[in-house]
Amino acid sequence: MVVPRRKGLLATVHSVIRNDPSRVAPTELLPVISDELTRRILDLAMRIGEALFAVGASAHDVTFAITRVTNAYHLHSVQVDVTYNSITAAHHHGDESRPITLLRVVRVASPDHAKLQRLQALVVDIDDGLALDAARDAFRGIRRTPFLYRSPVVIVSRAVLAAGVAVLFDASAIIVGLSFVAALCAALVQAGLARLSVPSFFSQIAGAFVTTMVALIVAALGSAGVEPFMGIRPTIIVASGIVLMLAGLTVVAAAQDAIDGFAVTAGGRILDLTMQTIGVVLGILIGLEFARVLGLGMVLPTDAIPLGSFAGQLAGAVIIAIAVAVFNGAGLRIVVVSVVLSLIAISGYNALALLDVHVAAASAVGALLASFVGILVARRLHVPSVAVTTAAIVPLVPGLAVFRGLLGVMHSDGTAESLLTGAAPLVLAAMIGIGLAAGSSLGLYMGTPVRATLTSVAKSRSRVRR
Repeated sequence: MVVPRRKGLLATVHSVIRNDPSRVAPTELLPVISDELTRRILDLAMRIGEALFAVGASAHDVTFAITRVTNAYHLHSVQVDVTYNSITAAHHHGDESRPITLLRVVRVASPDHAKLQRLQALVVDIDDGLALDAARDAFRGIRRTPFLYRSPVVIVSRAVLAAGVAVLFDASAIIVGLSFVAALCAALVQAGLARLSVPSFFSQIAGAFVTTMVALIVAALGSAGVEPFMGIRPTIIVASGIVLMLAGLTVVAAAQDAIDGFAVTAGGRILDLTMQTIGVVLGILIGLEFARVLGLGMVLPTDAIPLGSFAGQLAGAVIIAIAVAVFNGAGLRIVVVSVVLSLIAISGYNALALLDVHVAAASAVGALLASFVGILVARRLHVPSVAVTTAAIVPLVPGLAVFRGLLGVMHSDGTAESLLTGAAPLVLAAMIGIGLAAGSSLGLYMGTPVRATLTSVAKSRSRVRR
């Protein structure tokens, strides 16, 4: 009697440690959806994913939207692959049939947050039971929707952004106006080049060049004693233009893709971000060198120009958030949320600055707070989290540090020591940029489980009340 009991004990221990392959049923999911219906479902999901990717969604959000749509129509086990400019989805019925694979190429990528909001709402409707034909008709309507604002409004809003940056520094009315004029000229040049299908790299060079030349002309007029240009700081004009050029870059989406494991997409976005930034740098350097040949110049500031009063920073952040939201095609609800999050970001930055925390760390914390709150309110208010987060962190973009670094390099005497000293602000700008990307991404990932918990608690309370 002892032997069977011992064998039974050993079998129990063995079953706790190891799985028994013989107990796994060799079943296979049988195809219940026809190939024609499978293609229609995949086609709709892919088109929605392509549209999301083109208007600013991250690779993870695109993948999640595609699988959510296919699962809603009972098409499971769909494999999705997202790269920088293409999306591939495949569904395999079984070993006896060929897989159905579709490929979509994302040819144009430009932010359109109103369309992004409508596409996300469509995905939610599909998940709630919207019929396939009705979903296809709704998507066609969204796809044909034009950009929310006309071109003159977008151009003026970009110029307003530069004026908002000048307000951040408590600049005088003349500097704010000149920043607006310089940015307006740059925006007009870039809009004209876009109509000629000129690559954005050269458009960035042209915009930065125009902004730099306006600032250099203002500096020359001030040096000549021409009123009202005497005693003003033209460096703020260029700094405002730099923030304008960098405001539309996909810093948050690139960081999200890198953290989510979409290495190819993240690499493509980071390369595009790098090229656009290099374009701005080249435009400024060409403008400075051209001015030097003409005998114009700009005095290198000995110290970094600090941000203005807290009230000025709040006012500048509000102006910048509204401008960014408008030229990204956001509606009123996204604009309001962007304004609130920008105030949170600039307040968090100032709170850390009062504690003498490094500016890069303070910027990261400000971005983290804005993105954390943004992800919590995004679903309840039906706004895209990436849209409001992008607008919130733009006031913290280090435009002045970039320009001071470039001026330092131009004024160096060629020795290694002077080059390192002159380029130090560029290193600071890079640290701030990394801090903004890391803080905004961390806030999104910290807020996602908290939002899920709050949603489940709300659902549980509603069930109890019933």
